[in-house]
Amino acid sequence: MVQAYILVQTEVGKAGSVSDAIRSMTETVSVENVTGPYDVVAKVQAETLDELGRLVVARVQELSGITRTLTCPVVNV
Repeated sequence: MVQAYILVQTEVGKAGSVSDAIRSMTETVSVENVTGPYDVVAKVQAETLDELGRLVVARVQELSGITRTLTCPVVNV
């Protein structure tokens, strides 16, 4: 299982709807609205790194109101 944090920048006033859309995805572990350079931080999980990539590129980045994402895979050291 691969987990990652997705840091999301949204258009002004869109953080709530973006959070709701990400929260509704089955791969989502948690979603928080935050302040600073990013508006939403989501923790997601997938079976493989490839599936994680498809989740981010094909589903999350296609959501209305998102301007930029940064994906941070979790590593166990």
